[in-house]
Amino acid sequence: MTAGPVLFVRYALAPNRLGYCGPADSDEFLQYAVAGRTDAGFRRVAKQFEGAWPQLSLIAAATGTSEPLDREVVEAYWIGNRLLDRVRVGPGDEGMPHHSHQVFCVYPWARMLPQDHARAQALRVLDQCRIRWGQVIADLGTDVVVSSRPLIWDGHGLALGPAREETAIRGVDGVSLLDPLHPGDWVSLHWEWVCDRLTPPQVVALRHYSAYHLRLVNRMLALV
Repeated sequence: MTAGPVLFVRYALAPNRLGYCGPADSDEFLQYAVAGRTDAGFRRVAKQFEGAWPQLSLIAAATGTSEPLDREVVEAYWIGNRLLDRVRVGPGDEGMPHHSHQVFCVYPWARMLPQDHARAQALRVLDQCRIRWGQVIADLGTDVVVSSRPLIWDGHGLALGPAREETAIRGVDGVSLLDPLHPGDWVSLHWEWVCDRLTPPQVVALRHYSAYHLRLVNRMLALV
């Protein structure tokens, strides 16, 4: 089973390499995952993810887990699991400390959707920034072709559109954090990257918690 710190890197690496969050040296971050080690240096790096780290700490504290990088805690934030049902983000907020809550309800992009001039960029960021799921069509080595359902805007709210093919990155500079994938495998995706192979229960969980926060953001957008 993948250790919590390595799992964290798999999901956080894509936005870090794009310069959106985390440490300036993305290569250092990647090498921690390759080495599979956790030390004070890795913790210092992980804390620089200002969106994820507070949520990991919240999940850990609320569930009596001493380590924010515990595998189940990390899985709860990025994919979703039973830990989320024991904690909420804050008073009066129905959201859970799941990445989809950050993307849909905290970041400003969803509130930009009613604006004609901003809609295309906002929809792209929301779709790419969320953790989405897809089914492998072909593993090409450094790239993977998957079938996934993109976010669409119907003029009133966000929904999942029909499945379409996309090509995602599975490795860089000869380094991959995943074993070879096979047609039919389910995977998680973040920006242009494949993050991890998903089990059927993980696919169910990711769909569930993503749908929950889609309902929340659509309720918010109805009031705009």
